[in-house]
Amino acid sequence: MNSEQSFNRMLEEQKSTIYTVCYMFSDCKEEVEDLFQEICIRLWKGFGSFRQESSIRTWVWRVATNTCITWQKEQQKHTALDVNVDLFAEKKEDTAQIRMLYDRIHRLPVFDRAIVLLWLENMPYEEIAQITGLTVKNVSVRLVRIKEQLKKMSNS
Repeated sequence: MNSEQSFNRMLEEQKSTIYTVCYMFSDCKEEVEDLFQEICIRLWKGFGSFRQESSIRTWVWRVATNTCITWQKEQQKHTALDVNVDLFAEKKEDTAQIRMLYDRIHRLPVFDRAIVLLWLENMPYEEIAQITGLTVKNVSVRLVRIKEQLKKMSNS
């Protein structure tokens, strides 16, 4: 299997992960597609030099998250952050609660948002640390603080 075939196979296996990250940073379909393409480009550029010091999944999460964080910072330079997120069109009570949670998550600083996303994906603290470049202890402390912020948002 050549490099391009290996990359395409990896991309197909990781597509849902990439989209999950993209949708955490934007609810606009066009922006998500642009982010997806940008992440694919960055993955392709780094694919040949991937040293397999971590799993491919961890590497993809790291590239996708960093790409989206960089994009978000650029967006914030140009426009105010829109926190009126409507990711789900259904009106069920569970869906409303999920929508409220995502609305609160979107109000968090970009890096904290990325940490919560990884935590919501049930990643172990060690893997979150690898992806974010933090220590495991720092991940733990930040998650406690983030959870406190989310609780405060629900009280206001």
